[in-house]
Amino acid sequence: MADPTALPTAPPTVPPTPPVPLAALLAREDLGLRQLAGPDARAAGPAVQWVHTSEMADPYPYLLGGELLLTAGVHITDPADSGAYLDAYVSRIVAAGGAALGFGVAPVHDTVPPALVAACDRYGLPLVEVPPRTTFSGVARAVWRLMAEARHAELRRVTEAQQGLATAAARPDPVPAVLRQLAARLGGAAVLYGPDGAELQAAGRVRDAARGALRELTEVVRRPAPTAPASAADSAGTTHLAAYALGGGRGFALGIATERREPGDHTIAGAAVVLLSLLTGEHQGASEAARSAALVRLLLGAPPEEIGPLLGSDLWTVVHARGERTPLSASALAAALGTGLVDPRGSEDAVRLLLPADREVTATDGWTLGASAPAPPGDLSAADAQAARALRRAEATRQPLVRHHENGLAALIAPQEADTHARVLLAPLAGNDALTTTLRTWLSLHGSWDRTAVALRVHRNTVRQRIARCEALLGSDLNDPDVRMELWFALSRTS
Repeated sequence: MADPTALPTAPPTVPPTPPVPLAALLAREDLGLRQLAGPDARAAGPAVQWVHTSEMADPYPYLLGGELLLTAGVHITDPADSGAYLDAYVSRIVAAGGAALGFGVAPVHDTVPPALVAACDRYGLPLVEVPPRTTFSGVARAVWRLMAEARHAELRRVTEAQQGLATAAARPDPVPAVLRQLAARLGGAAVLYGPDGAELQAAGRVRDAARGALRELTEVVRRPAPTAPASAADSAGTTHLAAYALGGGRGFALGIATERREPGDHTIAGAAVVLLSLLTGEHQGASEAARSAALVRLLLGAPPEEIGPLLGSDLWTVVHARGERTPLSASALAAALGTGLVDPRGSEDAVRLLLPADREVTATDGWTLGASAPAPPGDLSAADAQAARALRRAEATRQPLVRHHENGLAALIAPQEADTHARVLLAPLAGNDALTTTLRTWLSLHGSWDRTAVALRVHRNTVRQRIARCEALLGSDLNDPDVRMELWFALSRTS
């Protein structure tokens, strides 16, 4: 066997719940645990991420890292003459990333083998004696209970922080208020950097040695997309640094410096990023006044073509999105796509967004998107229908993003002639939105009953009945590819 001390230490796998300090287990009087070897856990001991029981001579292949490994020593046959064996045993636990070793006294051994104590001291592995009255399942249950308590405390802290940030964002000076709230919640400093890298606003105190490093870190997230990451982390001495790009690709960045990291810090920072992205967005300031003017003119009867330039673009893309809905989720999506024009309560339970056509629509984690073709303000109603159809297709085909594309045939026929032909061909279905929508979706999904049912959220038998009704009203054979092509062209001309 190769030298076990030469094995690299395995990085612990991060569990979905906060780890439990070993000191918290040692403090439980009902467990009666006692540390016999290794660094003092009550001072700065390891954190337990899992509990695993094993009597294997080599537990390495079965450990994820971060475990409190419990054993009764069944595999130790001769405690008095097992120094080399226990040395290799402990080294393998350390190599696997084990957090601590718990040894159960009785029924196999009356005491913890001295050679095991010596080996744990040698490798720096905390060794805990488990008394006979304490079962291994009781230790595991205590760990899970402490994890649940820590998770509850983390969620409460995150919720309170999000509420505080939202309140700060509603104040007359929202940006400095959000930065002050963020710095207070994280126990550190929060700095807002402009597109040129200059420090615009700051709250909290940053050590001089860390200030330059924090500014350099924000340069990483301010690089032009798509090379720039959304966030980055580093350290300067004992100071933890984090940088976040603010949505919209405008070059703003948030820098955070803290002396310690707590569970939930990243989530709290994420909420601040969403709010600051909106507060520093292009829709603020002068462009906000232009947008208000555009809305007033539209309400007073001005044609849409006149409104477009006031909003900053002659062509627009409509996006329909469906995903996890939270109070900040629609705003977060808008910030990620770089727009402030968002309707969080759009049609069919979908969020609707309006983007300048020169702004790229990209897939976003947690969302399914459908995007229209670029359209002038006067054709936004048709673009809205295109985005709705694209979203249904994206959901049916399980794609994160589907874009609407005009058929190449449309460019060969005059628009008025195409529209007239479409109205005549589809006249038997006029006024029946359910049949028209079902036929359009069914054709777009190549006649798939199941995927059409998923896209429309109806039973597949309903789809069959509607398609049969369409076939009867149109007097056409929908199994004929020529008929399908003609109908698809006609449907593409209607909204």
